[in-house]
Amino acid sequence: MSDTGVYLIANLLINDADEYLKYEKGFFPILKKYSGEFLTFDDNHETFEGTDPLKGRVIIFKFPSEQNARDWYNDEDYQALSEFRRGGTTLKALTLVHEIPSRN
Repeated sequence: MSDTGVYLIANLLINDADEYLKYEKGFFPILKKYSGEFLTFDDNHETFEGTDPLKGRVIIFKFPSEQNARDWYNDEDYQALSEFRRGGTTLKALTLVHEIPSRN
């Protein structure tokens, strides 16, 4: 496991905005508990190339380490909260991407 920062990229389709809003309202305190940082989301992204363009919402957030990201994802409160996301969206992918390690 790496000590470098990691990004999580989520791609989802919102099917029930009210149900998803319940997830959004509880998301940030749990993210902060693991030193996570919300970077952006976009419902109108553009694919320049590729055979399988993303559809729906793309969300990007960051953690200081892979362990923080895994601890956040496995957090009991987060998993309970995720039931609202699961009920209100179709999650296409939740992908962990490592930062490039320092070359010093």
